[in-house]
Amino acid sequence: MSGHDHSHADATQDRSRLIAALAVTVLILIAEIIGAALSGSLALLADAGHMFTDASGLVIALIAASLALRPRTPERTWGFKRAEVLAAALQAGLLLVVGGFVLVEGIRRLVEPPEVGSSAMLLFGIIGLAGNAVALMVLASGRHSSFNLRAAFLEVLNDALGSAAVIIAAIVISLTGWTRADALVSLLIGVLIIPRTLRLLKETTEVLLAATPKGLDLRAVRDHILALPHVVDVHDLHATLIGTGTPVITGHVTLKDECLTDGHSQQILADLQKCVAEHFDVPVEHSTFQLETAAHRDQEHLHH
Repeated sequence: MSGHDHSHADATQDRSRLIAALAVTVLILIAEIIGAALSGSLALLADAGHMFTDASGLVIALIAASLALRPRTPERTWGFKRAEVLAAALQAGLLLVVGGFVLVEGIRRLVEPPEVGSSAMLLFGIIGLAGNAVALMVLASGRHSSFNLRAAFLEVLNDALGSAAVIIAAIVISLTGWTRADALVSLLIGVLIIPRTLRLLKETTEVLLAATPKGLDLRAVRDHILALPHVVDVHDLHATLIGTGTPVITGHVTLKDECLTDGHSQQILADLQKCVAEHFDVPVEHSTFQLETAAHRDQEHLHH
């Protein structure tokens, strides 16, 4: 099986996971809206709001996973690989808004604790947690395969924490009548979710800004290339990440003049490509090197 076929299969599997997770999320959303109406619980209504936001995020992720299946074209030479990064960044932004809402709402409820029906609140909290557990199991095995799946996993984890908070608050309120328990647990959820969300947002932003892929030391790459026989200099060395699992490296490699006339340059090019594909912790299968003489390099520098 070729790498392209493998990527296509992965994208198809990602889409199947997202469809299943979205179906579960929508069912929980409907159940929690009904539960909020029956119990008068603001906690359940707030959690339903989280579910709605997360369902929207899963729809975004599903669109991105579907776009990833589209073939490359002369106009889009990498296809839509970047779509999953854009989707993950958008989802992270949504999660950040939700986390902020949880914190603000939690503080408000500490000041003015609402009256709730704890029995109905507990029942629908358990339904929500059970559904989220199913969705987490669906997404867990693929959460490291792409930014997109990771963002979706975090969103469902956010939902699970929200449901757990509803259950804990319902039990405390039922046993003690202390309604501020709901607010305290909501604040805990915000504290847990926001740092993870900021980390995901930082990673996706770095990809969009064409930062060097995490774990790839470009200085070490340069030193290793310079150590290869017949290599005189390396300049304009760049490395970026197109999408999950697709790092790219380009560079200008100056060789001894005779290497470009005696046919030896093709072997050097093969050595360069093997070097970046096998020697480092982040293997780079997509590499493009311009081989040049010292005279050509000097002329380039004059034009810059």
